[in-house]
Amino acid sequence: MEAMEAILSRRSIRRYEAGKVPEELIQKMLAAAMSAPSASNEQPWHFIVIDDRRILDEIPGYHPFAGMLREASLAIAVCGDLALQKYEGYWIQDCSAATQNILLAAHALGLGAVWLGVHPREDRVEATRKLLSIPENVRPLCLIAVGYPAEQKPPSNRYNVSRLHRNRW
Repeated sequence: MEAMEAILSRRSIRRYEAGKVPEELIQKMLAAAMSAPSASNEQPWHFIVIDDRRILDEIPGYHPFAGMLREASLAIAVCGDLALQKYEGYWIQDCSAATQNILLAAHALGLGAVWLGVHPREDRVEATRKLLSIPENVRPLCLIAVGYPAEQKPPSNRYNVSRLHRNRW
């Protein structure tokens, strides 16, 4: 799948078929994540691959929008290491770029995925930190549910000329 096709046809997938995602595809998604741009190329991210069914099933207990994890093959927690950021606060943008790369890579590989926000909701941050034993200097930005899609969504044309400005507002 070409880059523009992946970008324009990617959709959030919340229903999954049974099936283990091969390690090779997980590694490709993580390689895509680590190829994202970051402030001063500091790459302040860490990724936790969650494929333990007990952990996946526990997350919807504290995250109100994570019910699909009960069907997903795995989740990836995208975390920012505050000790690795050169410019305070930019870990959010860096990890968001890595997250988008994972979403696009998953789609290009024939998988479905959806972004589940954790930061800045302190209740979700602390529950995720505790469940995944994340150290204090590392902050979870989001979880990404991943699996084989059990739903197909057509591309959505989101281009909105009313949001376009040139040179000035």
